[in-house]
Amino acid sequence: MNTRMVPPPAAPDASATGASTAPAALHLTITAPLAIVLDEADVASLRAEDASGDFGVRPGHADFLTVIEAGVLRWRAAEGPWRYCALRGGVFSVEGGRSVRVACREATVGDDLGALQARIAHERAEAREALLRARSQDTRLHARAIRQLMRELRAGGDTLGLSTEAEA
Repeated sequence: MNTRMVPPPAAPDASATGASTAPAALHLTITAPLAIVLDEADVASLRAEDASGDFGVRPGHADFLTVIEAGVLRWRAAEGPWRYCALRGGVFSVEGGRSVRVACREATVGDDLGALQARIAHERAEAREALLRARSQDTRLHARAIRQLMRELRAGGDTLGLSTEAEA
């Protein structure tokens, strides 16, 4: 009886089989209209938020594209602390499992998460106020136009040229 041990076959090389391996790190780029705000090549993970909720990205993530609203993006290197960037809306994309790009209207990198979250809350409140002011102005203009039409109709006049009786 032969008791010689045969070593197990070697694992196939990933490049030889066509299988892909996950990249070691993400490359994060955040751009605003006039500047590259951040260009960091050693990101281990990040978190952001879109309309569907909070999501995370790690090296090897599938290609992904989403619109993000005002919020705070969080990322960190393999052994580093979390870092933060307040974003004022934008487009978030992952390509090739490694490249993460954020194109936004405005971005502020900072170390104080609380301060950045307060800034975002303030910007959201200002945006709500601006929307309410615009709606209020629109309502006032609409009411003014209706009052003017009612005055014309009550007076029996056609200074606006709306009557079709003159054509008959």
